[in-house]
Amino acid sequence: HHVFLGGYVCRSKENLGVIIRASFLVELRSSAAMEPGKRETWRTTMLLAYQSLGVVYGDLSISPLYVYKSTFADDITHTDSNDEILGVLSFVFWTLTLIPLLKYVSIVLRADDNGEGGTFALYSLICRHANVSLLPNRQLADQDLSTYSLERPPEEVADGSRVRRWLEGHRSLKTALLVMVMIGTCMVIGDGVLTPVISVFSAVSGLELSLSKHQHEYAVTPITCAIIVFLFALQHYGTHRVGFLFAPIILAWLICMSALGVYNIIYWNPQVYMALNPVYMFKFLKKTKKSGWMSLGGILLCMTGSEAMFADLGHFSYSAIQLAFTSLVYPALILGYMGQAAYLTKHHDFDSSYQIGYYISVPEAVRWPVLVLAIMASVVGSQAIISGTFSIINQSQALSCFPRVKVVHTSAKVHGQIYIPEINWMLMVLCIAVTVGFRDTKHMGNASGLAVITVMLVTTCLTSLVMMLCWHRPPALALAFFVFFGSIEALYFSASLTKFLDGAWVPLLLALILVAVMFVWHHTTVKKYEFDLHNKVTMEWLLALCDRLGMVRVPGIGLVYTDLTSGVPANFSRFVTNLPAFHRVLVFVCVKSVPVPRVLPAERYLVGRVGPPGHRSYRCIVRYGYRDVHQDVDSFETELVESLASFIRLDALFRCSDARSDADYERENAFTVIGSNPLRRRISYDDTHDSASSVEIRVDSPTGSSRTNTIELAAVAAPRVVKRVRFLVDPGSPDAEDKQMLEELHELCEAREAGTAFIMGHSHVKAKPGSSLLRRLAIGYGYNFLRRNCRSPDVVLRVPPASLLEVGMVYVL
Repeated sequence: HHVFLGGYVCRSKENLGVIIRASFLVELRSSAAMEPGKRETWRTTMLLAYQSLGVVYGDLSISPLYVYKSTFADDITHTDSNDEILGVLSFVFWTLTLIPLLKYVSIVLRADDNGEGGTFALYSLICRHANVSLLPNRQLADQDLSTYSLERPPEEVADGSRVRRWLEGHRSLKTALLVMVMIGTCMVIGDGVLTPVISVFSAVSGLELSLSKHQHEYAVTPITCAIIVFLFALQHYGTHRVGFLFAPIILAWLICMSALGVYNIIYWNPQVYMALNPVYMFKFLKKTKKSGWMSLGGILLCMTGSEAMFADLGHFSYSAIQLAFTSLVYPALILGYMGQAAYLTKHHDFDSSYQIGYYISVPEAVRWPVLVLAIMASVVGSQAIISGTFSIINQSQALSCFPRVKVVHTSAKVHGQIYIPEINWMLMVLCIAVTVGFRDTKHMGNASGLAVITVMLVTTCLTSLVMMLCWHRPPALALAFFVFFGSIEALYFSASLTKFLDGAWVPLLLALILVAVMFVWHHTTVKKYEFDLHNKVTMEWLLALCDRLGMVRVPGIGLVYTDLTSGVPANFSRFVTNLPAFHRVLVFVCVKSVPVPRVLPAERYLVGRVGPPGHRSYRCIVRYGYRDVHQDVDSFETELVESLASFIRLDALFRCSDARSDADYERENAFTVIGSNPLRRRISYDDTHDSASSVEIRVDSPTGSSRTNTIELAAVAAPRVVKRVRFLVDPGSPDAEDKQMLEELHELCEAREAGTAFIMGHSHVKAKPGSSLLRRLAIGYGYNFLRRNCRSPDVVLRVPPASLLEVGMVYVL
């Protein structure tokens, strides 16, 4: 027996191992040769830093519009001694220095998940290094993914191992960790409601200096609502068409803010830089006491948008975001705040409190151009948080933490630009409701501040775990990080909670509703998986049933969708018990999300046999990351059949080479990684014994070889639309194994021509007798309501309705 391997022909078992090792070394050298090319040049870093201004820093850049106005709205007053304004400036400077600059830019941005950032990126990192996921579908094969890299095995580090065992040994800790991640996610969604409102409202409020108070009340709110409606109406078209304008707008705004800051410092009070001394913070708190502590709820708004640096890390690089912040954004913000403070130290008599804002310090000659630029910058900043909300909901959905919703990819070129219609219109309605309901910066700032600081607290907690579990740092260092930054954020958080009745109830109410929805969905999904796991049947039972009932095999391919990675699902056993017939080629398909951002196409499919080879039953596990785009059904079906054909050839090769015994081929947990590249990786995984062996081979025959025949799989899906799959076989060997392989490939060809049916479960969930009232409400009513009103699995997986066969299934949980 021989096989073509990277241009060489192997005709013996001994040469097979030599060429396999040579092929593996060539691949390693090729990968190593490409490493230097992956490094960013300084031109690339500069370009990415420029582009990040419009996507990452829009929200943070416009915070000077409302920080001072929110701080002096109620709790403290601006007096002639200037102790209040200088103390607030000192707080703003040190807050921007410690949290965005030191915490995020220097530490948190390094906790990326293969270049991705955000709450779920941290959670996926923790799930890979510790078994803390509540969904028990973890496989040994997942650890072989390229993006599933571990720096060191966790058991090599004693301290990290103790923490890991402590988390893994308590289910309550796993649940608490998941709830904390959900709270952070819900607060990001709440920020997606509040940030557009306060940003646009504060920008439009510049009209207050040109209109009377009566006119101002009836002009600002309608204009803000109109801009918000326009902003959300544009989401359907995507941002790639106008995205090139975002960076110039924010750049112009930062330059404008810096210039105005320098002008006000020089013209009004050059000594304002003395407020950067932290002593002014203690003087401020000593004089204002409780009211000064409560005013911290307005000061923390200067950090609004800091989390976007981490959440949008996947679109840029660490060096680009770091360069943009340290060289431009941070200095511009400091100059902007110092300029406002310099002006206010020389002006104390205002007709009303709402005039202590940004526009009062803008010279009248340039006030209208600055107003227009500020409105444009607020729209850009709002767009960034809206896109981030879509992204985090998509990640939550991929990890079974959010009901299924429609996800539209608005750009074929730019990865990650998505639009979720249902969420978009809900956000718009909530934004308009908050605008009309509050109509002032004070309440909007209180609400936004609580959402912002809660997300930061969650990030601090998760980063501390990442330091111990993933970076293998001493627990003392992680504890120091948590105590230092956590105490600062806890101070601001406590101040925000005092504003509960003055607007801070809004993000708490939104978070409560969203956490309830997410937890009910995730909890019921886990319980359904456990129910399937408990009620699955073995292939031996199915084979015995086939013999007893006289099972009929009909032409075609049957794709049975299941969440299980082993065994025969209960819905299929119910199907064949009542209707003793199924397709000639049977494939149990498990579409599974793994805790990595992306899965390479070459590693997407895990294929194995279910039962003996003559039964023509297979299992295919299709793995997606939480940022992957699911394929359309045509390309998925084609790749699935190609993977089966490649698996059949590999199976015959390894049987012939005696690489494994026949018993190994019928083992339930043995899989082969089948990818789209010419190098196929054969990996035998046995989750029971926790072992794996791998070997690299090339299964494609060279193009144009005279020793090959072509088998073409074709099926007519619609008039003039033909789906074809081609693969090559070698007719030169008369071995029995080759004959068996050819027969199996021909049967696959005939089944493909006969058509494909998609068999899925149609579930109904109810609580088991004796359950508590809360459980009956959550499962019997809450989950079923969400299931009926959200997208069904066949729509999410893009299954054609004409080929769909649903099997009813009642889950008693």
